[in-house]
This record gives sequence, C-alpha cells and structure tokens, in this order.
Amino acid sequence: MNYQETLDYLFNSLPMFQRVGASAFRKDLRSTILLCDHLGNPENKFKSIHIAGTNGKGSSSHSLAAIFQSAGYKTGLYTSPHLKSFTERIRINGQEISPELVVQFVEENQSFLDELKPSFFEMTVGMAFWHFDQEEVDIAIIEVGMGGNYDSTNIITPELSLITNIGFDHVQFLGDTLPLIAGEKAGIIKKNIPVVISETHVETKGVFLVKAHEMNAQITFADGNWTANKVAEEEGKTKYEVVISEESEWSVKTQTTAQGEETIDLIFGLNGNYQKYNLPGILESVAQMKQMGWELPDEAVLEGLKNVTELTGLKGRWQTLSSNPTVICDTGHNEAGFREILSQLETYSFEKLWFVLGMVQDKDVSKVLSMLPASANYVFCEAKLPRALPADQLAEKALALGLESEIIPDVSEALAFAKKNASENDLIFVGGSTFVVAEIEEL
Repeated sequence: MNYQETLDYLFNSLPMFQRVGASAFRKDLRSTILLCDHLGNPENKFKSIHIAGTNGKGSSSHSLAAIFQSAGYKTGLYTSPHLKSFTERIRINGQEISPELVVQFVEENQSFLDELKPSFFEMTVGMAFWHFDQEEVDIAIIEVGMGGNYDSTNIITPELSLITNIGFDHVQFLGDTLPLIAGEKAGIIKKNIPVVISETHVETKGVFLVKAHEMNAQITFADGNWTANKVAEEEGKTKYEVVISEESEWSVKTQTTAQGEETIDLIFGLNGNYQKYNLPGILESVAQMKQMGWELPDEAVLEGLKNVTELTGLKGRWQTLSSNPTVICDTGHNEAGFREILSQLETYSFEKLWFVLGMVQDKDVSKVLSMLPASANYVFCEAKLPRALPADQLAEKALALGLESEIIPDVSEALAFAKKNASENDLIFVGGSTFVVAEIEEL
C-alpha cells in the first residue's frame, strides 16, 4: 500500500473514536498490551512523562516537549487528535513521523493488526512507541487520549505523571461527577512515581491524595508552589510574571515582591489566558525532573516556553488567523474551556462579536450554549465526521435558549460567510470542537 492507501486502511478498518465516538472506546488495555508485546515492548525502552487532564494536557505536553528539546534532549511527543495530518500525532524534536515510516509500520504488522483488530487509537499508540524506540529518544512526552485508567497510553512507567485539571467532559465514559472523573484520570498515578497536579480543586483533591498514598507516589499540587500572572501580550506571545516555588533555584534574574515572594518574567508562546492554569504544572514538572538529574537549564526552560509553537508545531490554541476583522480560533470545547474563552473575549475591543461554532454529539452542548451572549451573531456548522452534531440540530438547541443563527454546515463556508458580513472592527471566534478548528483552511 502507498501512504494514502495505508491511511484509508487505518481510518476505515479500525474503529476511530475521533470519528464514531462510543463504539471505538474500550475499557481495558488488553489489545494495547498484546500489540506492544508483538512489537517487542517498546514502551519499556524509553523514558517518559505521562500527562492527563480534562483541559490543558495538549498545551502542557507540547510545552514540556519544547523545554526538553531546548535543553538538547532528543524528545518524542505523542498527542491526539490531529488537526490536519495523521503524522502530527507522533513527533521527534518537532518533526512529524514520515509517511514512509507509517507505511512501513502497517506493512510489517498488518497481518497481526487484522487478527487483533485494535482500535485506531490503540494502533496509533503502538506506532508511536515503536517509533520512539526505533529512534532511541532520550525522553517522550505522552499525552493521554481520554481519561487515564483505561487509556491505551497507560502501559508506560514514566519518570513523572502530570494531571492538569478536572472538569466535565466525556461524562458517559468517565463518570458524571468531578470525583469520578478525577478517579479515572488518577489511574495514571504509578507506584513510587511522583505525580504533579496543576490545579487544586476541593472536590477532587482528596481523590488524588488517596490514590497517591495507595501508590506510595509523592504528590505535589503545583498551584501551591507557583502562580502565573499575565502582564502583557507582545509580538503574538504573552508575558507572565511568575511567583516561583520556594524550593526552586533560578539562575536567571528574579525579582522580589513586597510580600517577599520571588518572581521571574517569562514569555509564553501560547496566548490563551487559561495558560495561567497550565504554567504551574509545567514548571513544577520541570523542577521535579531537575531533581531527578535531568539537565534543564533555566535558559532552556524560558526558550522552550517562548518558542513552543515553532518547536513543536502546536496549532489551534487561541490562534489569531487574520485581522480586519480579527479572526481567532481555539480548540476549547467544554464548559470549563468556554468559560475561559468568553472571559478572554471580553478583554478585546470590537463592534460586533461573531461565533462560528460546531460541536460533537456526545458533548453536553446545552451547558456551553447557555453561557453564550445573546448579543452576538452565530453561524453554526459541522465538521465532516459521523460524531459531529448536525448544524441544524445545534441551531435548534441554540434557538431554544434564545440564540438566533445562520446554518452553514461547511466550516470554511461558514467562516467565509462571517468574514463577508462582518465589519473590519468586528471579532470572529471559530471553535466549539477540535474538529471544527481542524477544518479551517488557513490554520
């Protein structure tokens, strides 16, 4: 098979959660274990950091990868889903796996894959681990797909586990309360392996403490040690003043606040205001890896954070696509994500606000829709995948909440309509689903 035929095989032969949802979700690790056994257990042949969380795990994964790259380590990065190309999921030092290697992996293992019938995600995890082993990476940053406990990535024994935050998402798979969801994500906490929690929540703190105690895992709530305050936006990046952990020693210039706290200034290449919640977990993870003997100079940390998008190819996180009118996209797709999106939109000056939105069927869309301002203009669309909520159904749900809209199913056509009808002083936000952002032509 050539590359396109190989992709067709992967997308069509294996159940893919990204496309079909629930039918592709498996609550066990059996197929992943069997596949990795067949591949010679590559998961045991490289060091890793494992990252879970409702929101922020993608940004945190790319940021840590950028830091390790900047420090000179050969760094693997496994994330999902992809936006434009399948190969985005598997990178080494920012370079996507080559189409030739994708073909080779399937060619060498197709008879076993046909027999095992893994899900698309299970197969992709196997391919990533095989690639990182073959290329002898120094470390790999591994992002959980969904949950933690039964996620296919959860066969690794990492150097460190990081859980970013807990919110309501995938409730039909992970549970309908925050403690239940936290319990699933706490499944990545391993025996004697330290774990960092980026955000402390009253409802979930106890869940993590109990699991960490069971596993004899040192646990650190990062926001108790670090605080990130946005200062300004400069040249498409964001400047933060960060109150640093008392245990942390920085060779770069620090300042002392009136309260006697030490702070550093850093530039972050990701502009969403919600990144203030991710930075403590990222910086605490770096501090703990340093304690384990990893050489991560402060200059490399600052360089990695500043140049994260250039180093890792991350897209779709509060990304400005054009101006006059301003067009911004973001992959935030749940209640907590939209709370931050709406808060940040309030910091902009514009004449009229437009939303070009599409969502998927297995989300609680009414919660998100109920948060949206009635004064904005809405264009509803749908991504080209079976899981997408049809645009007319989304519009119907919105109308029940008092939001009138245009219905233009094609994402590009919906955005084109908004741009054509907006004035140059308007602001257009595009999102609602990772898969809508993926279909933006100019991304």
